[in-house]
Amino acid sequence: MLPPASAPKNPLASLPIDQITARRISEADWRILKSAHERRVEPWIAPRLRRKSRGERHPVEDFLFDYYPNRPSLLRRWTPGPGVTLLGDSAAELPIRPSLERHGDGFSLPQPPPARRPFIEWLRRFLEACAARPPFFGCHGLHEWAMVYRTSSPRHESLPLRLSPESIAAVVESLPVRCSHYDAFRFFMPEARPLNRLQPTREASIDLEQPACLHANMDLYKWCFKLSPWCPSELTADAFELAREIRELDMRASPYDVSAYGLELVAIETPSGRSEYEYLQRAFAERARLIRARLIALCSSLID
Repeated sequence: MLPPASAPKNPLASLPIDQITARRISEADWRILKSAHERRVEPWIAPRLRRKSRGERHPVEDFLFDYYPNRPSLLRRWTPGPGVTLLGDSAAELPIRPSLERHGDGFSLPQPPPARRPFIEWLRRFLEACAARPPFFGCHGLHEWAMVYRTSSPRHESLPLRLSPESIAAVVESLPVRCSHYDAFRFFMPEARPLNRLQPTREASIDLEQPACLHANMDLYKWCFKLSPWCPSELTADAFELAREIRELDMRASPYDVSAYGLELVAIETPSGRSEYEYLQRAFAERARLIRARLIALCSSLID
């Protein structure tokens, strides 16, 4: 988000900080970047906090805060990422952990501790393996259907189903179920698991993850947080925004009725609905490709 017209003009404010070539940023400029990030994420955070204070829940928008247990305050917290020097003594007071260290006339993040290196190396391999795999656009969101297959206790009990259990079962049984993502597959009803052409496991995820999968692309947000504070906040916000839009499609294409939340149906039980799903999935996959590439570059910068 660009700063308001009254703010000083700053060309850096419209760029992801991990793509900024000027690695020394004046205090005036990094304060603009910090404020721009906070304004960008506030519309996602404020409704969540209001609902939580009232004991209310939103079955779609709260998912990213429940499934990925990252506190809203951490999404709001700004960090420049590695290799960036923030000028001005007040940079030392930024609530970043581990704290910024003084280097000459500015402050920057320390290198990740040696204990973090194995994870970063693994994550780079995982992301590169996914990026190198051909995208598959034929799953049509059936994972959500398999999660309520022949059960009287759907996962999202607060949401009504838009089809009868018999009709849901007929859809699952008539279409090929081809889910490659373990963290979706593990929620399948036991009777639905043998219907899946793959049997994903946690250990085999690196061999199955593919770049068109909605859940794999939502998980880019998870990987950003696991690289905190070395992942620039702008990259984390890009990943969160993508995951939020993907989650909407996930539920629009599900057997749940989400019309009460202003979400339009994508009826994947019909040929036209499957075509619409694939069209949207392709757009998400392209956005995810760019974020994944930035994450791979970030991992390389931290360990090479």
